[in-house]
Amino acid sequence: QVQLVESGGGLVQPGGSLRLSCAASGILFDIYAMGWYRQAPGKQQHELVATITTYGTTNYADSVKGRFTISRDNAKNTVYLQMNTLKPEDTAVYYCNAHYKANFDFWGRGTQVTVSS
Repeated sequence: QVQLVESGGGLVQPGGSLRLSCAASGILFDIYAMGWYRQAPGKQQHELVATITTYGTTNYADSVKGRFTISRDNAKNTVYLQMNTLKPEDTAVYYCNAHYKANFDFWGRGTQVTVSS
């Protein structure tokens, strides 16, 4: 059974930092590209935040470049999202994604991040 379990969300003031973690089980983690997506309040679509390939190549949404860093630890089957200089518009539910190819695409249940003073 595939499980992606996010943690590390919470309430933080503008300008603050959070580190999200996503622990994967039930998959051969090394061969999966991993990503973080978010769904803001009132929006129906998931927005890509950051992705990291099996080789460590990263990609970021323009809105988070220079503030967020995605990384992975294959020994721990875990992907991280370090979020710095958080803004109120970063408020969303953050979801972890594991993708290998069609029919091998998995999602976590999400973790809430709220940026507010």
